[in-house]
Amino acid sequence: MSSGEDRGLAEARRGGVLTGVRIVEFEAIGPVPLAGMLLADMGAEVMQITRPRHAEAPYDDVGAAILYRGRTQVELDLKHQHQEALDLVARADISIEGLRPGVMERLGLGPAECHAVNPGLVYGRITGWGQSGPLAADVGHDINYLALTGVLAAIGSPDAPPPPPLNLIGDYAGGTMFLVAGVLAALLSARATGQGQVVDAAMTDGVAALSAMFHAFRHSGGWGDAREANLLDGGQPYYRCYTCADGRYVAVGAIEPAFYAALLKGLDLDPQTHRQGDPATGPAFAAIFATRDRDDWAVQFAGTDACVTPVLDWAEAQRHPHNMARATYPASGGVVQPAPAPRFSLTPSSIAPSRALSVGEALGQWTERTRP
Repeated sequence: MSSGEDRGLAEARRGGVLTGVRIVEFEAIGPVPLAGMLLADMGAEVMQITRPRHAEAPYDDVGAAILYRGRTQVELDLKHQHQEALDLVARADISIEGLRPGVMERLGLGPAECHAVNPGLVYGRITGWGQSGPLAADVGHDINYLALTGVLAAIGSPDAPPPPPLNLIGDYAGGTMFLVAGVLAALLSARATGQGQVVDAAMTDGVAALSAMFHAFRHSGGWGDAREANLLDGGQPYYRCYTCADGRYVAVGAIEPAFYAALLKGLDLDPQTHRQGDPATGPAFAAIFATRDRDDWAVQFAGTDACVTPVLDWAEAQRHPHNMARATYPASGGVVQPAPAPRFSLTPSSIAPSRALSVGEALGQWTERTRP
């Protein structure tokens, strides 16, 4: 290996697995900021174009110290400074945006305009409904996208409306993660062919893809439409949460027979009279778990294969010994926040603060590239 290659490898190891990848992130809410955070953590140079801040109407940066970490921020009025935005796009490998279909085109920053100045650009777009279809122009939020995929109807108890499962499934799992996977896959293609493309990441598509196993279960007759009547929806006594004496909870996931046997042993129950799959075991489990505090049960099942864990709140999760050992919630800049994920053996990710630049400084930082 040449000395130049040695230096290049050393630089990549210092900077993260995406060192050298340039990304323009158009400011948005929901899944786009998380995507920018994840990509920046992995070493990409993320230039976040933000809207102008006005003293009379300050923009509320939700979690700016966390969700906006690792970026260079450039303030632009896209209605009047779209050429400056195009100049940055011309120097980038990827752009990501999360506005309603047609908005970027009206600003002169749609795929056609961006590919005109940068044919190899990967243009990532994320919306709830996608760029096409009868609902493409409609508004919505995570709960609405889940509702139309069938997933929301499968969550919760049978005698109450489905609860919103935070915004983790639609916005972040079906949205952010598919956007990140899509733009990185398209980047591999662009580097091989010199031709960029548009990545249309619809949250409804992503959530539908995530539910593949449940569609397989339904096809084979192993999943019904009733809630809390199936393997992973609380319908089985060995896969649900139970209330403890102190009003807190334990989570039980003893699916495999060996794990179920360990659960019965920890509860001091006879396997001959509490067979797996017998609905009558549910009341027995509930009654026993209600006799002791949550943390007592955590000690009882520690080191066993029973798959019993305490249900922690946000603060408790940060202090749990396992999470502390892996530094899952480090304090960076005085703010406790999730660590970068996943973890790489040669090119570790890192947390960096954001910093603001003028558009001139940003263009100076990103020099023109010679393109094929």
